[in-house]
Amino acid sequence: MKKFVLSRALPASALVASLAAAAAAQQPRQPADMIVTARRIYTVDQTRPLVQALAIRDGRIVFAGSAAGARALAGSSTRVLDFPDRIIIPGMVDAHGHLMGLGEALESVDLVGTKSYDEVIERVAARAKNTPAGTWIEGTGWDQNDWGDTRFPTHEKLSRAVPDHPVVLSRVDGHALLANAKALAAARVTKSTPDPKGGRIIKLANGEPSGVFVDNAQSLIYRAVPAMTREKKKEALVAAVAEANKWGLIGVHDAGESRSTIDVLEELAKEGKLNLRAYVMIGDDSAALAHYFQRGPQSALYDGHLWIRSIKLYADGALGSRGAALLDPYSDEPENYGLLVSSPEHLQAIAVDALQHGFQVCTHAIGDRGNRVVLDAYEAALKKVPTADHRFRVEHAQILNYADIPRFAELGVIPSMQAVHQTSDMYWAEQRLGGGRLYGAYAWRALLETGVVIPDGSDFPVEGVNPLRSFHSAVSREDENDWPPGGWHPEEKMTRQEALAGMTIWPAYAAFQEDIMGSLTPGKYADFVVLDRDIMTVPKEDILGTQVLATYIGGKAVYERK
Repeated sequence: MKKFVLSRALPASALVASLAAAAAAQQPRQPADMIVTARRIYTVDQTRPLVQALAIRDGRIVFAGSAAGARALAGSSTRVLDFPDRIIIPGMVDAHGHLMGLGEALESVDLVGTKSYDEVIERVAARAKNTPAGTWIEGTGWDQNDWGDTRFPTHEKLSRAVPDHPVVLSRVDGHALLANAKALAAARVTKSTPDPKGGRIIKLANGEPSGVFVDNAQSLIYRAVPAMTREKKKEALVAAVAEANKWGLIGVHDAGESRSTIDVLEELAKEGKLNLRAYVMIGDDSAALAHYFQRGPQSALYDGHLWIRSIKLYADGALGSRGAALLDPYSDEPENYGLLVSSPEHLQAIAVDALQHGFQVCTHAIGDRGNRVVLDAYEAALKKVPTADHRFRVEHAQILNYADIPRFAELGVIPSMQAVHQTSDMYWAEQRLGGGRLYGAYAWRALLETGVVIPDGSDFPVEGVNPLRSFHSAVSREDENDWPPGGWHPEEKMTRQEALAGMTIWPAYAAFQEDIMGSLTPGKYADFVVLDRDIMTVPKEDILGTQVLATYIGGKAVYERK
């Protein structure tokens, strides 16, 4: 008889675990609540990237593998969902969106895609006809770069068309607005009103305000707009979440919210009405930060529906409104270097406080100077409070000086980028930057080669909610009409595997969630999406035709296509 020999290399804990596993294998397994099969299931789990079936119990995956293996876990009450001609991927996460902004946009005048200032005015005037005089009218999504005349508009034409309502129209990037005369009067903005720090009031030749306000100057108008009631905020957030679910999103990194909005999100989560895993960034407000620092980081609240452990800061503005801070001036406005909307000292001070209280910092930076300022601030903060796993982020990281690209990996900073911004901006980016700076623009491959991950997003409502638009942009660097053929600076493309990781496991990592979500791995949440075609194999021209058939969070359908 052979003797059983215990290797000295095997620790006692491993032996106990081995014996426990063997004993468990001899016990009857608890049946699964649900079994899901499909033609292909992409798990984004490197140990088993492609499976046929999932078994789910108590909202988590307990098995991922063959259909026969999953059926072995079926019981008398197990629900079986079979999608023989469909594809399943992990639930998608938008790593940078604005839930309240989306909710407000769904109620505002939609100006996305307008091809002229006249079209903008027509849409606003149509809303005014059915709105009581004196009531504020808000709109979102105009972009002068899409018009024949790409200069900023002025308010006079809008003021003549809509004289009886104060009107405020947010530019597509959220970094500039247009106000009519009624709104200027309500806000008491005049020729003598000075530019605030980090903002600019665009003036007419006679010195009067043109109606366009850039970055921090927007607050001069928004302070006059009536605040939303709590109930209206609740309705807006519920509508935004439903819109996200429709496009296959099970999670959103909500990039900068006020305490009052976070309170409403928490109320919805408590009531079981937040059908989303919301990773919320606290807006840059000293009172709010003091409150949350005292409370401490909060993770996976209400059965994994709410996280409050990160802070959103702002370094500069946006490229489209020439507010992005550049090291050299704008090629199409040589006297303009953009705007720093926060001082470097402020960014560093908040980063130090965050590290001391266990919070992550995520800072908006678009221009090369804006990005350098943020990296410098993070580096200084980390020298004061050395932290091994801080996962600080730069939101957008659009235009980088090539010397700064390696610094992300060196500092452990995550570039949280939005691939769809590249295909929106490529038509005019060279006019703003000139040819030389484009080599550090939307530089996904250059960053990936340093060893970082790139969580992807849309920045909705700046862009549409559909995450497959960013997936398509990432792998093609072409617009929705497949232009330019072969892609804009194609050397920076992602692979499809990287693009899928960018909206699943990489956002999970960027939010300290990789142990519980981001892949279809046993033990993680059963969050998945059913698609009508295989985005990993279809021609790139067919990716955007993909339909989301169902979205599941914790094994529960939160959206099903009729």
